[in-house]
Amino acid sequence: MTSIVLLSVLGIANLFLGFLRSNRILLPAALVILLLAFGANVLDWGAAPQSYFNNMLTIDNYSVAFTGIVVLTTLLLLPFSEKYVHDGEANLAEYYSLLLFALVGAIMMVSYDNMLMLFVGIEILSISMYVLAGSDKRNVRSNEAALKYFLMGSFATGILLFGIALVYGATGTFQLTQIGAGVANPANASFMPMLYIGMLLMFIGIGFKVSAAPFHYWTPDVYEGTPTFFTAFMSTVVKTAGFAAFLKLLLFAFSTAQSFWVPTIMAMTVLTLLIGNVGAVAQSSAKRMLAYSSISHAGYLFIGLVALNGKLSENGIFFYSLAYSIATVASFAVLKLVIDQRQREDYDGLNGLAKTNPLLAFVLTVAMLSLAGIPLTGGFFGKFFLFGAAVDKGYIGLVVFAVVMSMVGIYYYLRPVIAMYMRPAADEAATTPIVVSGFQSAVLVILALLTILLGVLPGIASSLL
Repeated sequence: MTSIVLLSVLGIANLFLGFLRSNRILLPAALVILLLAFGANVLDWGAAPQSYFNNMLTIDNYSVAFTGIVVLTTLLLLPFSEKYVHDGEANLAEYYSLLLFALVGAIMMVSYDNMLMLFVGIEILSISMYVLAGSDKRNVRSNEAALKYFLMGSFATGILLFGIALVYGATGTFQLTQIGAGVANPANASFMPMLYIGMLLMFIGIGFKVSAAPFHYWTPDVYEGTPTFFTAFMSTVVKTAGFAAFLKLLLFAFSTAQSFWVPTIMAMTVLTLLIGNVGAVAQSSAKRMLAYSSISHAGYLFIGLVALNGKLSENGIFFYSLAYSIATVASFAVLKLVIDQRQREDYDGLNGLAKTNPLLAFVLTVAMLSLAGIPLTGGFFGKFFLFGAAVDKGYIGLVVFAVVMSMVGIYYYLRPVIAMYMRPAADEAATTPIVVSGFQSAVLVILALLTILLGVLPGIASSLL
């Protein structure tokens, strides 16, 4: 709860720093705010669960763990907003404050015990992202991305809210544990059709937020049009919060109705894996490829939901979210630096990067290998833990299909690596080294080391929950 208060109050205070008309103070200020929030969150670890707002929100180890991921992800991503510091027209104070408010929404999503609090968290996060998607007002693609995201997100929100209303109508409560008791109560059998429809509508609404097929259509266009820095935030923080919320919903509210929703979630899993991986193969833009990659990783995370195997699922989704977020931040960080200075989003923009910027090439290679699930990276053990949870529940066929899709993923994840190390620069401008500040270089090294550390010593994070 302390982290929510800090991010809310200091996010508002950060807006007033914009009156100083000096962007140079804003980046250090935002980093300090995030460090304070991360430290306050760490202090909550191991403490007795605390409920707030009439038991609508609970701070326990589950919420602390996923809050740690979203705050750490933002902290590691923030140094790559340095371009906005030097851009006299960038509204940096507003950008940072919106990111801090979005984090408040994400923390509510991982800490809720009441579906109304889930809805409030989703809306705080979503509205911030609608604005940030269109933050590059001079870019037509950014305007288009914001409009698409807003319109489709509004419909998804309405569907989610209708689902919540139907679940309330069937059970008479918004509280997760009480919903779970209502679902298990034979006396409520006559209300089951209403409950099942409500569950499906909620799955559609949350599926949109996490880019799950067949509710993924907005993802490639919005990711491509949104400024790369905010795309990275959208791809990591939003997805982590969404799956933490989804897992909590299934564990505490709908666990006794698995016979109904498991086929639905399994169908979404297969479709998401198929569309995400096959779609990524067909892309010529590295940024658009990462958009389809984000869809595919939603499919892998869905495997943990299908298994719903207690601590195995919780730890698997937590570890996968952490490994995925770190690798994705590294990928988008390198891609942003390349796009900012080479003005190219296709694979040819990465040609010869190993010669001009060996560090960038190395970090992007480590990130690609992790996203592909290659051993000695965090991504490998992320998939291993999720597949293990599914095998333990007998979903062998689903795991075999996921492994095949992972092999497809190796193809498109190696394309940037081949471009960096085996192809000459696409033009004369590409032979000029990309300017990377010392701070950014240090963060890139940290990202690569964290990815390798999670692949060598997965136990440091795999059994926290």
